[in-house]
Amino acid sequence: MKKKRKGSHVIFSFVFLVLGFIVSFAYQIAREDKEKPKISDSQFERDLALRNELIAQEKKNNDLEQQLKKSQTKLVSYEKELSNEAKKFSVLASEAKDYRMYVGKVPVKGEGISVTLEDGDYIPNNENVNNYLVHEHHIFQVVNELYVAGAEAISINGQRLSRDSYIICNGPVIEVDGYQHPAPFVITAIGDYNVLADALNIAGGIKDLLVNENVKFTLEKKTAIQMDALIGR
Repeated sequence: MKKKRKGSHVIFSFVFLVLGFIVSFAYQIAREDKEKPKISDSQFERDLALRNELIAQEKKNNDLEQQLKKSQTKLVSYEKELSNEAKKFSVLASEAKDYRMYVGKVPVKGEGISVTLEDGDYIPNNENVNNYLVHEHHIFQVVNELYVAGAEAISINGQRLSRDSYIICNGPVIEVDGYQHPAPFVITAIGDYNVLADALNIAGGIKDLLVNENVKFTLEKKTAIQMDALIGR
């Protein structure tokens, strides 16, 4: 009997110990909650407003980021278009420069060749003297061949030719755009001198044709030739 009471006493002691611990712990929790500063309504509203403002700002930032991406895409497209336009303008500018050079509106310089055409040295008494003179068609043949070979500019005895120049015979002289020039006739052309020279010297070409017609033909390559722009044309 004494042993039973002693066991019950131990159990009750343990239960009371646990209850005491629980009560102490609950009291401590309640005390800490009580000591914590309470958030006022105004502070809560302010925190809520700040939170909402932050959310709104994040949304605005996202929207701006999307707009930036779209703007960057458009910018890339515009840059591509401008690049294409720049290429077109560059081509047009180059073509305009070539055209102005061709019509003689701008001075031009570069390498090229000089071709001298002279009357034949020996003129037999029983032959027509015209068969030994340089005529306008001889000059035309040289000029045309030079243009075909890529000459950028051509002059005759220092007078630059234009897109509508004319050459005619007038007795012992030739007339270029109304200006008379006596023999010998020096035809100067600016361009790749190797190409221009080869075009005239080709077998059976212009040089051989003129020599067969008793015209003295002299060709000289030049590294530097300069021609002024035409004035008043």
